[in-house]
Amino acid sequence: MNKKFAFLASSVLALSLTLTACGSSDNQAGETAATKNLLDQVKSAGTLKIGTEGTYAPFTYHDKDGKLTGFDIEVANEVAKRLGVKAEYVETQWDGMFAGLDAKRFDMIANEVGIRPDRQEKYDFSDPYIVSKAVLIVNKDNTTIKTFADLKGKKAAQSLTSNLTDIAKQNGAEIVGVEGFNPAIDMLVSKRVDATVNDGLSYLDLVKQKPDLPLKKVDEQADGAKNGLMFRKNNKEMVDAVNKALTDIKSDGTYLKISEKYFGADVSK
Repeated sequence: MNKKFAFLASSVLALSLTLTACGSSDNQAGETAATKNLLDQVKSAGTLKIGTEGTYAPFTYHDKDGKLTGFDIEVANEVAKRLGVKAEYVETQWDGMFAGLDAKRFDMIANEVGIRPDRQEKYDFSDPYIVSKAVLIVNKDNTTIKTFADLKGKKAAQSLTSNLTDIAKQNGAEIVGVEGFNPAIDMLVSKRVDATVNDGLSYLDLVKQKPDLPLKKVDEQADGAKNGLMFRKNNKEMVDAVNKALTDIKSDGTYLKISEKYFGADVSK
């Protein structure tokens, strides 16, 4: 064989082997990243991305200085700390939050999400970390709505995918969609709706912050709803690690300190 051609052939072969090796290495790296469970991915990145509203006091909201804070935020911060990573928040409207989790915009939701069978079919939840009761709120001038049953045919301001909305629907209310607790209260104050079924703890905080609002609570559910931190399905390692963090937070008194700061009581049961 001509030496010139032999040299070219060997060079082409060497290049081909190098590219094949590189491609194999890249594929292995991609496969390794793809097979890591969520907990490993979070620890590797050093960041736990958390979806939250930022407009739902006292759970997740901005203080007078614009800082994101609240009961859920402080609990989630402690969870991230116990996992050895930094908490990073992605603020999202409630009705788009589950879609954001599906699209992997964040790893976890911390937003007082009710643990319901229909949600458990698609998502993983932590152990319950807060229990809250639904309350029926109306304008102080309203004299016709006194119980949940009186909602039949009345307009109720509700977040469309909230479990609180289910209560309003079950009692025959006409649902007026809003993007969270504050817009519901605004519509109720201005009498654009007749009522809202909402979180009792949020209402207590609202009354504490704004005692002059023309609102009143007329009914309350007997049983409280259990709420948990939410994840995409099949992330057992992540859920187990978060549950351990929640257990530790409760055991060392951190949870009670946070709970009393916002509610003046232990709201875990």
